[in-house]
Amino acid sequence: MLGKTILAAVAALICAGPHHAGFSADERQAVVELWRKPGTFSVSAPDDVRDGVWKVRLTAEASQWLWNYNHARGLGKTPPTQIPAAQNELQHDWDAWIDAKVAHDRWEAAETAKLANSQVMSVVSQDQPEPPDPGPEPQSLIDLAGNAPSFACAAAPLKYTVKFEDGLEISYTDQVPMRARYAYFRFPQGVMSAGSPVRDMPADELDSLLQDAGIDESQGRVMKAVSLLEGGFDSINTYDTGYLSVGLIQFATLSGGGGSLGDVMMRMKKDTHEAFDRDFRRFGIDVSDAGLLDVVDPETGVELTGPDAVRKVIDDKRLTAPFQRAGQRTPFRIAQLRTAKDDFYPADDPVSVNVAGQPVAGKVSDFVHSEAGMATLMDRKVNTGKLDPLQTVLDQLVAQLSATQVQIKAMTDLAPYERDIDVAMKYRKDYLADTSLSQPPMPPVHRPFSLTSRSGGRGTRKAHYGSARRK
Repeated sequence: MLGKTILAAVAALICAGPHHAGFSADERQAVVELWRKPGTFSVSAPDDVRDGVWKVRLTAEASQWLWNYNHARGLGKTPPTQIPAAQNELQHDWDAWIDAKVAHDRWEAAETAKLANSQVMSVVSQDQPEPPDPGPEPQSLIDLAGNAPSFACAAAPLKYTVKFEDGLEISYTDQVPMRARYAYFRFPQGVMSAGSPVRDMPADELDSLLQDAGIDESQGRVMKAVSLLEGGFDSINTYDTGYLSVGLIQFATLSGGGGSLGDVMMRMKKDTHEAFDRDFRRFGIDVSDAGLLDVVDPETGVELTGPDAVRKVIDDKRLTAPFQRAGQRTPFRIAQLRTAKDDFYPADDPVSVNVAGQPVAGKVSDFVHSEAGMATLMDRKVNTGKLDPLQTVLDQLVAQLSATQVQIKAMTDLAPYERDIDVAMKYRKDYLADTSLSQPPMPPVHRPFSLTSRSGGRGTRKAHYGSARRK
């Protein structure tokens, strides 16, 4: 009898499959009924349509093509805010053709939008001269990146409004306007909200959150400096390669539906289970033990996990808005801070170098002692998921030190050269110019070294060391 019971239990586990359902049938029905209440969700035209319902927008297909183009040239690590510069004469010709096509495609999209707007409303649009036709795509560019799609289209954005039981209303507009050559746009139906920036929070409120999250004052200054580039605890973005990105440093699910946002969700669910149920689960949002997003379709009650779940959040703003709502509340904020420290604060990351064929190992905090240096590395880790090209920079530094007869016996011996490392590792912002952060000392007088990162080039030495060199 006992054997049959065990076999039955095993069979049940096998039939259940690899993902345990997070919601019972009754719970899924409750989610559907919650979102069916009158007034909870509406779709309309945006508030301001004075310049027309139809707008010119970048296409997701062109953005993907631009991403492929950059990576095919070995320039995929360029920060998203920048357009990679041409590296040779052939690339200059390619860029000239791309710029011409962008201009012509946007003009054509504007003409289409003008015609569409004239059918539904009276809009005065100033005629723009047609840019020169770019001509056929160069064969060499086709060989590199494929046939370029249209870089612009006429789109009619929609406004989505979600109203919660406590009276909070959150609205989004899709078809977010992008830069003409932005390479990370993927979802026209995606939305964004910057939320309430951390820099605008009362200092005592933010300090209390940091303290509750177990973050000391120095770590807090670093995290504040990095997070200011991202948004607030309640910021959200569902249009780019992060798929669903939320919060202080844009914790993202990526395409797999888990990622660093899955870590935040798991942290909150573990630390404050009741708050998690109140702020997420009752709206049809959960996280699996594997850190994958798990949601209930508000229309059908079907439960979705991982990639399917994150695509549903992108598509249905009723599942987007609870993330922003939770970001306005303490438990989700503390979960973000704790996860940011665990996943992205680089102090304890292991590093090693080879000296005369022998490994010398340690951690980042052995040689990075300043807050500016920690912020520089954290900025890299937040945006790329790793500390590359730190290994390359350290290898270069050790090689150049060896050439000057400086012996490295421990990672702490690299501390006097932290400023050189920070200059080479600069990514989006120059934290060596941030007076709110402690700074590394000036390097020893017996150098200089020339350290080059794979994706940032040499730092501007005058800016970091001053115009008057010590002798």
